[in-house]
Amino acid sequence: MLKHIYTALKGFLMGAANVIPGVSGGTIALLTGIYNELVEAIASLTLGSTWKALLKGEFKAFWKSVHGPFILALGIGIVLSIISLAKLMTVVFDRWPVQTWGFFFGLILASAVVMFRGIKGWKPIYVMWVAVGLALGVGVSLIPEPAVAENTAVGASAMPSLGEMAYIFLCGAVSICTMILPGVSGSFVLLLMGRYEYIMTSISKLLAMQDVAANLVILCCFGLGCVLGILAFAKFLHWLLARWEKPTMTLLLGFIVGSLVKVWPWGNAEAMAVCADGNLHIAGAVIFCAIGVALVVALDLFSGKKA
Repeated sequence: MLKHIYTALKGFLMGAANVIPGVSGGTIALLTGIYNELVEAIASLTLGSTWKALLKGEFKAFWKSVHGPFILALGIGIVLSIISLAKLMTVVFDRWPVQTWGFFFGLILASAVVMFRGIKGWKPIYVMWVAVGLALGVGVSLIPEPAVAENTAVGASAMPSLGEMAYIFLCGAVSICTMILPGVSGSFVLLLMGRYEYIMTSISKLLAMQDVAANLVILCCFGLGCVLGILAFAKFLHWLLARWEKPTMTLLLGFIVGSLVKVWPWGNAEAMAVCADGNLHIAGAVIFCAIGVALVVALDLFSGKKA
C-alpha cells in the first residue's frame, strides 16, 4: 500500500506538470524513476495479446500485462492533481493574466535552455533541425485559433458544435502524446492550440456543477482524444527516439523556442484588457518570469543529483 501511495504522489507531480505549461510530465516521470514502467504500461495496451486475455476473461493476466496497480495509483494521483489545480489556473488567468503569462514564458524559456544543454555532440544537421523547428513553432503560434461557442477564457455554457468537438478531440490526441515525451509539456501544446484556458475552465465549471451537459461533452471529447492519441503515439515514439533521438530532440528544441511567440505576456486579448489603463505590469511580469526560470533551474539541479 505504501508503494502505491508513493506512486500516486508521483502521479500528482506529473499531473501538476501537465497542468502548468512549460513543465513536462515526461520529465517528472524520468526524475521520479517511473518513466520506463509508464512507457511499458502504455505500450502493452497496443499489444493484441493484452486484449486477447481480456476477451478470454483472463482478467488477472490482463491486469498484470497493463501494470494495473501501477497505472491505477498513478492515474488517481494525476486526476486529483488536475482537479485541484484547474480552478487555480482559471482564477490566475482571469485576475493576473500578464503575470501568469510571464511565469509561463519563464518556464518555457528555461526549459528550452535545459534541453539545449542536454543535447551533446552538436552537428550542422542538428542546427538545421532547430531552424526547422523554430519555423514550425513560430508558424503554429501565428495560426488564428478556430472559433468556439463562447470565449475560451470563460468556457462553454452552450453545447459545442460538431466542428468544435472534433477540434477538442484533436487537442486531446496531440497534447496527451507529449506526456510521455520528456522536455515538452502537454499543457504547453494545448496552449499553442488555443484550448488551454478552455479545458481548465471546463474542468472547473464541471466540478462546480455549472453547465454540466456542455462541459461534460467537452471533457469526454478531450478524454477520448487523449486515450486514442496516446495509444497511437506510444509505439511511434519508441521507434522515433530509438533511431533518430537527437534530430527529434533538436527539432523539438527549435519548436519550443519558436512557440515563445504564443506566450508573450502582452500578446493576448486578456492581458491587453487589463493593460488598457496604460499600466503594463512590467515589474510583475519580470518577477514571475524569474520565478518560472528558478523553478526549472531547481528541477534541473535535482535532476543532476538524481542522475
